[in-house]
Amino acid sequence: MAHMMRFAETCGLVFVFFVLHCAHGELTYTVQEELKHGSVIGNVAKDLGMDLGRLSARKARVEMEGSDKEYFGINLRSGNLIVAGRIDREELCGEKPTCLLKFDLILENPLELHRMSVQVQDINDNPPIFPKREIKLEITESTAKGARYRINAAQDADIGQNSVQNYILQQNANFVFSMQTRSSGSKYGELVLDKELDREDQNELNVLLTAVDGGSPQRSGSVVIH
Repeated sequence: MAHMMRFAETCGLVFVFFVLHCAHGELTYTVQEELKHGSVIGNVAKDLGMDLGRLSARKARVEMEGSDKEYFGINLRSGNLIVAGRIDREELCGEKPTCLLKFDLILENPLELHRMSVQVQDINDNPPIFPKREIKLEITESTAKGARYRINAAQDADIGQNSVQNYILQQNANFVFSMQTRSSGSKYGELVLDKELDREDQNELNVLLTAVDGGSPQRSGSVVIH
């Protein structure tokens, strides 16, 4: 019985040490999405103050939290943390303002864990897209100036400045485009009749509406309004 108590006490001490060690010295790196396989994110050996021999001898490896996919790896010869798989911010985090991937650097004999994370930055790799390629409106020539027609907004998988920033309506004699803001803060567009239509003068009118984002290079998407 005394032997079992000593064993339990010893395991308890080991467990406490392990938890404290995991919570100490977490490293966070920042990387852009869609980097090439093998791109260097940072040097783990240098940042943790480890010599390269220790990483290799203790079979250092990286394991993702809650995922069996390999997004990162470690080069045991250099100590570099590298990109090991495609990192698509939109796929991983959707529209979340912050995209943080957590993982562990694991060393064996004895077992040692270092908590790490990588913040994935958005790049402008998606254009704005309207729900439909064409929008058809039926407007009589008796419709008064100022009539408004709501247009579904373009969607952009990117966030922040890389999302939709402006709309440009092709120059024409009858319509202007106006952006409106709901009480919730979300925005929508309206096609506004600025000059009455004359069926005898023009039976049909086609105008192009273009949504542009604020990224560099800038991307755009268009819809034809009949």
